[in-house]
Amino acid sequence: MTTNFNCRVHTETFDENYEPASSTRLTTNFANLARGENRKQNLQKAIAMINNRFNDLANWDNPTNDRYSVQLEIVSIDIDVEGKGEYFSVLEWLKTYVTDHKTGKTTGGIIGNSFSSFVRDYDFSVLLLDHNKDKPSFTVPEGYGELHGKLYRYVLNSPEYKARNEKAPVLCLSVATTRTYHRTTNVHPILGVEYVQNDYSLTDEYFAKMGLKVRYFMPKGSVAPYAFYYDETADLLNDYTNLELISTIATMEAFQKIYRPEIYNANSFAGETYKGSLNYDDYSLTLVEYDRVERTELAIKQGKLAEEKFIKPYKEILDAWLAEK
Repeated sequence: MTTNFNCRVHTETFDENYEPASSTRLTTNFANLARGENRKQNLQKAIAMINNRFNDLANWDNPTNDRYSVQLEIVSIDIDVEGKGEYFSVLEWLKTYVTDHKTGKTTGGIIGNSFSSFVRDYDFSVLLLDHNKDKPSFTVPEGYGELHGKLYRYVLNSPEYKARNEKAPVLCLSVATTRTYHRTTNVHPILGVEYVQNDYSLTDEYFAKMGLKVRYFMPKGSVAPYAFYYDETADLLNDYTNLELISTIATMEAFQKIYRPEIYNANSFAGETYKGSLNYDDYSLTLVEYDRVERTELAIKQGKLAEEKFIKPYKEILDAWLAEK
């Protein structure tokens, strides 16, 4: 017998008035910006960065560079394991919408972008650290990432997700600082020049268990490549429109410039061989405040919250569900 969990989807507009809900994973890029004394200025500047970059890339029939604006929606999906109305936040994404001010039309963009998960926090910031404590060499626990991967695939196949999204998500993340990337001759008109690497990172392998493939591209005007994770049944280069892809690039480049300026706001461009470093010192800061130290501390707290509220209470049910074929 196949186990079925209840899913629910709720959304919230991300704009200058956004305030994180109590259930929101606060290490998420967009949520971290919306806290503190300068929260509104942070949000205004981040949104301006997104819109400016979008128009920079969508420059055809756009002589004044202001034809488009991007709206962002936070999409949260919760799961009720036992059917008792007790929901736990499993996944959270940003979905883009693009307004064409010339035609007056607003169209949906891509869901995915800034992906977050409490269970992922548990895996990376609690389970992995505990497993490797006082060990001479780094290893991963048996079955690492299997629960998170199956939860992700379950959500994508749920009627609640499919009722709102026709296309699979595209997640755009920073490249790994532990890997070396090599430029190819393949150039996409929107995604830019493609990079490849032969040794997948822990994140790449973790996302593979979610049913995601990865390709690395550096868009025109960017200074380093990004990792684009997409469904193994999808075609990144042909399933999404130019404006959809631009909405993801513009959104995630803004967040990465703020969060990882050493890589994505560097004052030099990635060469034929590239390895990112957070110790690089020739970069510029944005005018948006972001507390990276606090983000790391919160990831541990949120991982422990997932352990306390989800992993341990439902361990028997989740283990049995994982064993189902």
